[in-house]
Amino acid sequence: MTGDPGDPGDSGDTRGERYAERLAASVTPRRGWRKLLDPQRPYRWNIRRLKAGRVLDIGCGVGRNLAHLDGDGVGVDHNPTAVAIARSLGLTAYSTDEFDRSADAVAGAYDTLLVAHVLEHMTSSEATALIERYLPYLAADGNVVAICPQRRGQRSDPTHVTYMPRAVIASVFADAGLEVRRSKSFPFPEFVGRVFAHNETVVVARRMPGAR
Repeated sequence: MTGDPGDPGDSGDTRGERYAERLAASVTPRRGWRKLLDPQRPYRWNIRRLKAGRVLDIGCGVGRNLAHLDGDGVGVDHNPTAVAIARSLGLTAYSTDEFDRSADAVAGAYDTLLVAHVLEHMTSSEATALIERYLPYLAADGNVVAICPQRRGQRSDPTHVTYMPRAVIASVFADAGLEVRRSKSFPFPEFVGRVFAHNETVVVARRMPGAR
């Protein structure tokens, strides 16, 4: 899973320590049946099959997707506790301000911008602004990949703000000068997302012709 459903009783925002600790609990070693079945396997495979190249993981949290990328990614997040946890796992992650000053903040250096379980935490206009902020770091022929929860997952976390089905993500991308190349529901068809919290909408986009 690229994102975990929240505890309905947790009304804290995504910048707080409690939120980061909840994310951290989701990446601790599993025991019992979870260890045997490895529920992360299909989501890890889904990230890797994108063949995303060098990735800037925007809103990386505690680094779940960075770990899936086998070291070929850099993360940025506004939650300093989450960033510290990601670093403790040996991952490259920065707070928002730190990234801007880092050696990894190089224009055009990334093949993919990944926003996984991030856009639903903001309004559509905020989502567009976030993508626009990091577009200068994307290679000219690079992709932007958004992964968002479906209906059951959207309802599961009190920090979610805007439901982001394919059409809404496409609109956010269009406002940022991007056009959708492909989209899908993962791991099951979209109707399953009404009851299964971990079903995701995955949308891949590129810059529109003529866009800077």
